[in-house]
Amino acid sequence: MPLLILDLDNTLVDRDAAFRAAATALLAEHALPETDIEWLMTLDASGYTPKPAVAEAMADRYGTALPETAIRTLLDRGAADRVVLAKTTREALTKALTDGWTCVIVTNGRTVQQEAKIRNTGLERLVQGWVISERVGHRKPDPEIFHAAAEVVGVPLSGAWIIGDSPSADIGGANGLGLRSVWVSGGRPWPEDSYRPTHVASRVSSAINFAIGTT
Repeated sequence: MPLLILDLDNTLVDRDAAFRAAATALLAEHALPETDIEWLMTLDASGYTPKPAVAEAMADRYGTALPETAIRTLLDRGAADRVVLAKTTREALTKALTDGWTCVIVTNGRTVQQEAKIRNTGLERLVQGWVISERVGHRKPDPEIFHAAAEVVGVPLSGAWIIGDSPSADIGGANGLGLRSVWVSGGRPWPEDSYRPTHVASRVSSAINFAIGTT
């Protein structure tokens, strides 16, 4: 059975939209300027800024106006509690499974937070497994995390497709392993000169449908 490796944040789920909603609610709850949402989004950098650094910056900016517990709740559960799985994504995954593909999520991040997203959206019923960087001790684009994904579902890595939104973590990982890939661009231009994805799709549902439609 062919293997489909899928990124989680800002690929299968819109993690940035979920974080924005949580952060907006936090600002409103504590009577902080609503315009600070753009500062928070930049600080967060789609989750790539280490959580301790985000917490420190927020504490410095807001002081006693924002309790430490509120900051910790936002960073630990804010996005995980609000992520949703789009109908088109659910349908594409269902079709992949029906067509005999083995689907596995490979994501960087903390285990508790990432597993909460997978379970809260029902993704655990649409994939055969997942691998999270904190648990396996390797981060994308390290080849070890992709090999771990293949081992989790018992399917050879050769011939797999990798789908994700990160040029370096996802498409760079695929390039390093000689695997085919689809970059979920969200309308962005491709930024790298040294390698390119096999295909570019604006949405993950289109990316999945392209990969499973290729023999």
